Amino acid sequence: MLNWDAPLDIAAKNKPAAAVPGTEHRQAAAARPTAADTAAPALAPVSVHDKRVVNGETDINQLLPFKYAWAWKYFLNANKNHWTPLDINMTQDIQDYQARLSDAEKHVYENVLAYLTTSDILAMRNIGLAVMEKMSAPELQIYQARQVYEEALHTWAYQHCIETIGLDQGEIYNRYRVVPAIQHKITIANRRLNAVLRPDIDLRTAAGLNEFLMSYIFFAAVFEGCWFYNGFSPIFSLQRRGLMKGTAEQLQYIMRDEVMHCGFGLRTVKQIIAENQLTVDEKALSSMWNEALEAETAYADYLLPEPILGYSAASHIEQFRYIANRRARQLGTAEPFPGAECALPWLDEQANIRKEKNFFETRVTEYQTGGGLVWD
Repeated sequence: MLNWDAPLDIAAKNKPAAAVPGTEHRQAAAARPTAADTAAPALAPVSVHDKRVVNGETDINQLLPFKYAWAWKYFLNANKNHWTPLDINMTQDIQDYQARLSDAEKHVYENVLAYLTTSDILAMRNIGLAVMEKMSAPELQIYQARQVYEEALHTWAYQHCIETIGLDQGEIYNRYRVVPAIQHKITIANRRLNAVLRPDIDLRTAAGLNEFLMSYIFFAAVFEGCWFYNGFSPIFSLQRRGLMKGTAEQLQYIMRDEVMHCGFGLRTVKQIIAENQLTVDEKALSSMWNEALEAETAYADYLLPEPILGYSAASHIEQFRYIANRRARQLGTAEPFPGAECALPWLDEQANIRKEKNFFETRVTEYQTGGGLVWD
């Protein structure tokens, strides 16, 4: 018998007592299950029509038949975009940071990473703790399990960049607590997350379901669909000038993941709306977008008190407004910022570039990049 406080302790005192001679067969027979013990009532087969995104009554452990085949496609595509931070050469970035970046550019670089390090942990906690356990179709949960892994991978990528460049990790990781413009965005996201982490939230009530829906919309459309998507662009602007190319390539692969997270989230939201005959509160949506814009404006002004070559706070903010309109259209709701124009026409290219060489000229020779994926 194992001692569970010290499993490797196999002292004689933990050995079972010797059986009384002649009782072994009777003890074995008594321990053997009978037909009555093992018999279980037959269950009705799972009907695909009974599956639901939330509040479903079918067996969550039965993957097939699919009702949401699109969710399975997301999972398959996500696995084609596999990568790790160690596959990307960061040598030139060290030289760039030390010898080529201006103080203003270092400020941008450091604070983009300071925001992202905390944000991806929030995204991971949202999917892993607040969303997955509420899903009642396994094909949705399986993609979201991959999404949790990807958020952890992204966090590793930021940490790898910070460590490789030689930044003060304690100082960078604490900026979200001491820089108001970064802390404000994190506070908004924490509020949305905590609203659905409550143990008493009930998705079978209209109030609970709508609260969950608004939180899901925030994380899919705003947090990942805009704040992340737009948030990588200051680093991409450095890449376009031949600077910090290793970090930018890390962010390119992260961006491809985030595009899928956003698309999957918005598709799931629309499915929940359709299955529950919900009407999205347009006033609440407008308030959400305006709050997000206000926070993004403060963040851009902090990042770029003065423009750097090829990038400014004004272009960052206008691009946020433009991408927000795109996410609203994907959701089937009114554009929050009519008339917004694309200020960074090169940004979408970052999620669609094909590599014409072996993956970053490293050991990997057979690698399917995101440029070859189908973005549903």
